[in-house]
Amino acid sequence: MALSPSARNMAALVGVCLAALMFGLEISSVPVILPTLETALPADFHGLQWIMNAYTIACTTVLMATGTLADRYGRKRVFTVTTVAFGATSLMCGLADNVSLLIAARFLQGLAGGAMLTCVIAIISHQFQDERERGRAFTAWGVISGVGLGFGPIIGGLIASWSSWHWVFLIHVPLTILALIPALIGIHESRDPHAQKLDVAGIVTLTLAVFGLAFLITQAAELDRATAIGLAVLTVAAFTGFVVAERISPHPMFDFSVFRIRRFSGAIIGCIGMNWCYWPFMIYLPIYFQGGLGLDSQRVGFLLLAYTIPFLVMPPLADRLMQHGGPRLVIPLGMAVMGTGFLLMQLGAGVEQAGWLTVLPGALLAGIGLGLTNTSVTNTTTGSVPANRAGMASGIDISARLITLAINIAVMGLILVEGIRWSLPAALSGVLDAAQMQALAASVAAGNLAALSQAYPALATLDPSGTAVHAALVEGFGWVMLYGGIGAWILAAVSFAIFGPGRTAAEAGRAAACVAMD
Repeated sequence: MALSPSARNMAALVGVCLAALMFGLEISSVPVILPTLETALPADFHGLQWIMNAYTIACTTVLMATGTLADRYGRKRVFTVTTVAFGATSLMCGLADNVSLLIAARFLQGLAGGAMLTCVIAIISHQFQDERERGRAFTAWGVISGVGLGFGPIIGGLIASWSSWHWVFLIHVPLTILALIPALIGIHESRDPHAQKLDVAGIVTLTLAVFGLAFLITQAAELDRATAIGLAVLTVAAFTGFVVAERISPHPMFDFSVFRIRRFSGAIIGCIGMNWCYWPFMIYLPIYFQGGLGLDSQRVGFLLLAYTIPFLVMPPLADRLMQHGGPRLVIPLGMAVMGTGFLLMQLGAGVEQAGWLTVLPGALLAGIGLGLTNTSVTNTTTGSVPANRAGMASGIDISARLITLAINIAVMGLILVEGIRWSLPAALSGVLDAAQMQALAASVAAGNLAALSQAYPALATLDPSGTAVHAALVEGFGWVMLYGGIGAWILAAVSFAIFGPGRTAAEAGRAAACVAMD
């Protein structure tokens, strides 16, 4: 029995929304199990960073390429292949028995996840031709994606406490099957006969630049001077090559002319701001909650839920504010609220006998700021360019988020380790050399404080109760919170300045048309 068009559309929407749910869960549920992975694999602090960063960097590399491949070979076909790949690589992650295998599997999972996400957006755009139905479909997609991101921490925490960390990854195997059944039934195959060529040079140079910078920030302390300088030169050369490749390519994945539109550029600063502080800090919050506050994984999940849930309920208010004040008000305001939340968290973490109640107000405020910023940014980036460039604008939007996220996961880790190193008891420097102090700081940053005395016998004499080491961990997190708060405020000011004085819709349209003619 043939399905009606509306039933097929509903089946397609269910399939792609389940895929979006998996993508969101994989970002927000994994941070909860990082402290567990430290002892289970085992993994050091840099390993924990790369378990997250391998996924985000891999997502960035395929965003633009997947759109071109889907246009050429069929969006349904590419979605099916990438969703199957996501399930298979999730199985690989769940079966990994050491940190190197898990990082490699996470990179492959990120490739599949980023490609799957791109296909989801393209399928919704082409499956729902009616503008009103398309709007409802994107709303459903946004809600389900938000559920994955918002409830991922509590889901990850519950899975880890009821079963094992492996199932945080393995759960995607049955979810993949559930997503594919309605998707294969409902999605119409679609292609673009005029699909552009793949921008291989842009993809390769951007990937090398982002990976090189993240590796340099993360591993710089362990590299000799010549290697670090050489890597820095190669990273700069890769980024320069990317800019040149996009300038001369007839089909660039980044058209820099869109940055002449002030509304677009101001909104992109919002993309950077969210991933400067909010999302990268989520990677480290479980370590703070477990190592700094002594909470178990289930309570950590509930606290992370408090960190993420406000942004799910704020979009209606953000939409109303956008109607009255426009993006020049809402986007900088959202970043300023995020920054204030981080400064409030730092204040709560620094009080005597700090606990979850003292950091909760700042966590809630940061989530409110994200909720004001997130949808406002997306609406502005895609709405400030001509319709034929909305796809590129969306790609730049997502790429800016993921690239900033990858870099700031590394930067926050560096700040955390340095903050801990400077806060460790001065007496330790007379017992441990510089390399050992750096290694100790990285071990403290991983949060497993109970195992430190075995690896560093000097602590048993100089800090038998572990009070000084615990204080150093808390101080290091204070540095990270301060970095996030000040950075968000600075970016809010930059965004406000870039938006400039308000312009009429006609003026904005003329600016967009001028760019379209370049």
